[in-house]
Amino acid sequence: MPLLLLSLETSSPVCSVALHRLADGSLIGQSELRLDKSHSTHLTVLIEQLLANTGHALADLGAVAVSDGPGSYTGLRIGGAAAKGLCFALDIPLVAVSTLRALAAQVAAVTARPETHLYCPMLDARRTEVYAALYTHEGQEVLAPTPLLLDADTLAEQLAHRSVLFFGHGAAKFQAVLGAHSNAGFLAGIEPSAIAVGQLGVAAFHQQEFQDVAYYEPFYLKEVYTTTPKAK
Repeated sequence: MPLLLLSLETSSPVCSVALHRLADGSLIGQSELRLDKSHSTHLTVLIEQLLANTGHALADLGAVAVSDGPGSYTGLRIGGAAAKGLCFALDIPLVAVSTLRALAAQVAAVTARPETHLYCPMLDARRTEVYAALYTHEGQEVLAPTPLLLDADTLAEQLAHRSVLFFGHGAAKFQAVLGAHSNAGFLAGIEPSAIAVGQLGVAAFHQQEFQDVAYYEPFYLKEVYTTTPKAK
């Protein structure tokens, strides 16, 4: 069996890469930079350094997993392009992992009595909107990834019946709108990580959930918004 899975997380300001063994899913190494807009100049450097520091080479890769979105349009494009380039050059499979599902798994793995909560990752989508989803501690989807307009009634039905943990860089906006709620918990400082992408990527690899390298596009969730420069 091929040795390693390389995972890339570029959906947020954090540029993160990780290596896992495909045989057992164990983590070999991880590296990240928390520098805004660093992805285009630092992603390939992080990959090269991580492989060198762990004593491996590109030839040892058996697959690449990429954070699929939603998230930063630019970041997702950079991560997707790098993943596709590696997979094409090395003739290895490409695995896409939901950014929100990976973030939820990341939190559930370190939560006491994880089965007592639902997990709601929220990524800032500007203004009063976030990209969000709901998952159980086992990763089952309760609410599919969707753009949410935030107000005091957002997710009221779910909060009426279950404890829900909110996290990600969009959660603070919802906390300001919702205020105190007995079933809402807010976790600060949670950022997407290539480690979680890799853990889910290993499982997807063994289930042969591969993307078409030629036609893969990240899951932006909303159409990319662009403007036309004004004529001088």
